[in-house]
Amino acid sequence: MSATNPALVLNADFQPLSYFPLSVFGWEDAIRAVVSGSHVVVAEYDRVVRSPSVTMRLPSVIALRDYVRPAMRVPFTRFNVFLRDRFTCQYCGGRHLHGELTFDHVVPRADGGETSWTNIVAACSPCNARKDRRYLKPRRPPFEPTRHELMAAQRLFPPRFLHETWQDYLYWDAELER
Repeated sequence: MSATNPALVLNADFQPLSYFPLSVFGWEDAIRAVVSGSHVVVAEYDRVVRSPSVTMRLPSVIALRDYVRPAMRVPFTRFNVFLRDRFTCQYCGGRHLHGELTFDHVVPRADGGETSWTNIVAACSPCNARKDRRYLKPRRPPFEPTRHELMAAQRLFPPRFLHETWQDYLYWDAELER
């Protein structure tokens, strides 16, 4: 049941704690957070769980009681590099969603290249192997993304599971249809 009933976790301002990866708890952790008093239930599934003394609907959206200030800078992770580059090889332009990407140093480490936002790009394995230690110009220069840029990129790759009760909290700042 855990994988089938995750709960979206929101900050006290009702924005997700994290978009990349999306902040979710398994149903057991969501119930623990609510029972402990650190979170409140915002929306529920129809499914219920029972203990000897309590019957409770499973939370689908929970929110922190106290606001947690989000980090100003985006964490430098492999996933965030791939997300920034839209899961697209920056050399051949091929899109790869299922673990076929690697990250590549534009300026090779052997030549003094750093492992940083401004020197790492997503590359498919064939392009990475073909590049070896040569200098190839990526289609788009690497850059350090802002939280808002990664949030925009994340919308292009919605999570595999997206319960209808999550919609209002994930895309509240999207442009409205006229």
